[in-house]
Amino acid sequence: MTTIVFSTPDAAASLAGGLLIGASASLLLLGSGRIAGISGIFGNALSTGRDRVRVVFLLALLATPWLWRLAQPLELGGALATPQWGALIGAGLLVGVGTQLGNGCTSGHGVCGLANFSLRSLVAVLTFMGVAMITVALGFGVTS
Repeated sequence: MTTIVFSTPDAAASLAGGLLIGASASLLLLGSGRIAGISGIFGNALSTGRDRVRVVFLLALLATPWLWRLAQPLELGGALATPQWGALIGAGLLVGVGTQLGNGCTSGHGVCGLANFSLRSLVAVLTFMGVAMITVALGFGVTS
């Protein structure tokens, strides 16, 4: 019998988060036949505003951190970072452009596309993970 030992408290939270993402993507696909690509769900909810499934999915997505906080109070060590609003807005715009160019986002390609053995999703995931690694290696976005 194998025992799973979590090296940090964040490992358990990461596992729980991954399981919830997989479960919600599966439920959305089985329940409505839709792929859980957040950028597509968000864009279509903004453009039509009438699709209750998309609106409920987005509201649940936004409520999840607060629900997790109620279930698992966080012990914050050290100071909290002050948001850099210009960088956050710029990053959000770049993500929006990237999802349009890549025909989807990390959740659509990474969770659902790879699970469906999509070659296009594999190329997209390799591209955005590669760019993320280069970004971290060059130190962009890291402040001290």
